[in-house]
Amino acid sequence: MIRAVIVMNTQGKPRLLKFYEFQPPEKQQELTRSVFAVLSGRPDNVSNFVETDAIFGSGTRLVYKHLATLYFVFVFDSCENELAMLDLIQVLVETLDRCFKNVCELDIVFNFNKMHTILDEIIFGGQVLETSSERVLKAVEEISRLEKSSSSVSFVPKSVSGRFGR
Repeated sequence: MIRAVIVMNTQGKPRLLKFYEFQPPEKQQELTRSVFAVLSGRPDNVSNFVETDAIFGSGTRLVYKHLATLYFVFVFDSCENELAMLDLIQVLVETLDRCFKNVCELDIVFNFNKMHTILDEIIFGGQVLETSSERVLKAVEEISRLEKSSSSVSFVPKSVSGRFGR
C-alpha cells in the first residue's frame, strides 16, 4: 500500500501532501522535514530508493525522483514493488506535463485542486487505480467539463432570479 505522496521543492517546502493513513498535521510536517533532510543530503549519482524505517516505521520504503526544482516522493510498504513505484512517479509526471504543458512548481501551487484530482485518478486510498496517463487525462477533462456545466446550471427559475436582480 502507498502510505504517502509528497511533492516538495528543493528548499523542502511541500507543494503537495497526501497521506493515505491518518497523520495529525504536526506529524505530517515532521515527516516531511525528515524526508527532505534525507533527500537533500543524497548525491545525484545514488539510487532513488531509500529505506525509511527510522522515519515511517519498519517495512517502509521511499522512492523519489528529482526533476528541476521538485522532488516527487512516494512512501510505501513492503507489499509494493520499488520499480513499479518509480514508474508510477513517471506516470504522474507525464500526466502533469501533458496537462500543464511542461509542468513547473507554480503550476502545482496555482492548480492545487487539479493536482489532487490527477493524483486521485492515479491513486485512491493508497491503491493504484490507473497507470495510463491518457486515461487519467480523459477522466480529468471529463471532471472539469462536468464542473463547468454544473456551475452554469441555475436552480432558480429565471422569473424568480429576474425579480431579485440576479
